[in-house]
Amino acid sequence: MNTTAISLQSVSEQLPRRKTARHQGRTADAATLNEVRRTLGELPLRRDLLIEHLHALNDRFGQLRTDHMAALAQLLKLAQVEVFEVASFYHHFDVVRENEEGRFQSPPRLTVRVCNGLSCELAGAQALLAKLPALLGGEVRVVEAPCVGRCEQAPVAVVHQRAVPEADADAVQALVKADRRHDDLPAAVDLTAYLAQGGYRLLRDCQAGVRDVEAVIKAMEDSGLRGLGGAGFPAGRKWRIVRAEAAPRLMAVNIDEGEPGTFKDRHYLERDPHRFLEGLLVAAWAVGIAKVYVYLRDEYHGCRALLERELAALRANPPAGGLPEIELRRGAGAYICGEESAMIESIEGKRGMPRLRPPYVAQVGLFGRPTLEHNFETLFWVRDIVERGPQWFAANGRHGRQGLRSFSVSGRVREPGVKLAPAGITLRELVDEYCGGLPEGHELYGYLPGGASGGILPASMADIPLDFDTLQPHGCFIGSAAVVVLTRSATHVDRAVDAARNLMRFFEDESCGQCTPCRAGTAKTRALIERESWDIVLLAELSQVMRDASICGLGQAAPNPVDCVVRYFPHELERS
Repeated sequence: MNTTAISLQSVSEQLPRRKTARHQGRTADAATLNEVRRTLGELPLRRDLLIEHLHALNDRFGQLRTDHMAALAQLLKLAQVEVFEVASFYHHFDVVRENEEGRFQSPPRLTVRVCNGLSCELAGAQALLAKLPALLGGEVRVVEAPCVGRCEQAPVAVVHQRAVPEADADAVQALVKADRRHDDLPAAVDLTAYLAQGGYRLLRDCQAGVRDVEAVIKAMEDSGLRGLGGAGFPAGRKWRIVRAEAAPRLMAVNIDEGEPGTFKDRHYLERDPHRFLEGLLVAAWAVGIAKVYVYLRDEYHGCRALLERELAALRANPPAGGLPEIELRRGAGAYICGEESAMIESIEGKRGMPRLRPPYVAQVGLFGRPTLEHNFETLFWVRDIVERGPQWFAANGRHGRQGLRSFSVSGRVREPGVKLAPAGITLRELVDEYCGGLPEGHELYGYLPGGASGGILPASMADIPLDFDTLQPHGCFIGSAAVVVLTRSATHVDRAVDAARNLMRFFEDESCGQCTPCRAGTAKTRALIERESWDIVLLAELSQVMRDASICGLGQAAPNPVDCVVRYFPHELERS
């Protein structure tokens, strides 16, 4: 067959010419560009630091103005829509537009957030919310906030960045009048005190060859330590998997801790930050990590100042040579960023939307590199496990389980807080032995074994061992071991129906919106359970679709509280 070749050049010459691309959107003037530059200070102009840039602007001006965001986009050479979509994704950024006269409304003098999480609601948060606006006046904005990670101190308010434990109206008003808006630095073990206690000796031994990589990873595997952020993947196995991937390898540490009812990471960080940092550095040495990113939730302002101080001390006086660079990143108020791939997206300066998998983050994680992702508490135990031996950790446990668990206990107990207890302990044992029992005149009615997404169980099931894999047959899971206790007395009942409504409002607000089953399913489920009579059949169908088709654990676990009410508390539905 005879053919005639047609050159691509001749074809292209016949096509209509595309107009030269022009800059879209507003152009920032020189004054605004300079204002943004001064605000950013020494922050490098990098795409992955976009959220840090937005924090700098939001902190200084009390809001994110559209002209500032346009200037930031120009400095970063980004489309303005990229900057806007990131800014509008996170709860802690106040995005404002100018009015018809081209002016921006002044931000409120102060913002007071009142936690509406379940533990705070049980402690009277709604009454506090109703009282504060009139008391504080029009210049102070009072808003509801999702769980702020201080459930043992319920109810909690936050005056700008200062947490108010066991808040009442008088305490909040006093702080507002005194303009005390920043958290105090926690009284933690600093670098000098940690070194005096034998700290970083393990790291020095590792780097000096006293301990070899295989022995350290084997100790982690033999201990049975599983990830303590919720998923429970064996820690030692994760080290081995990531170490086998090609260098350079990165590490991402998750201290987002947004699961309502959870506060264990903050508890340990406020007391002993270098035990965590040494565990981080031992893991980095064993796996061959080039750089570490620590992602800390924005609500932990005092912890952020503490970590900044201690990291600076560590850099100035390194206890061992060859430390990887550690970069602290600040969350911006998004529960979804507790999911590992969403956290990685956020560290890269994007909206915190979960990635489809495979590939897994151990293979393709931060900036496309193999990434070791860990929860704070998992790394907190590394030093003890390696120094004391894996048997020390594994020897603990009850009812056939092994290890230790840090339970965040809140709700109706005499002594809420973080309780380090044997894995496999039951709820009844945990409350009686570690929490001082129930308040006078109260009897156990129900409990959440694993935070907002872990389900709700009745008092009749308070003797189930609390550990990984023990609760799944009952439609629940331990997750991050956040236990919320519900009771009844002569004057009240903490109804599971009300708890489920609180939790589903949270899931609806925190859904990232990426997938329809979660975005629409949480909203529809919340609307259905707000009714007096529940459509059980439709709720079951919604639950199944969300579990089968949601991209990540938020949508897959969000139906748990509702399903548990239907399964274990049907008598409440008959009366509601």
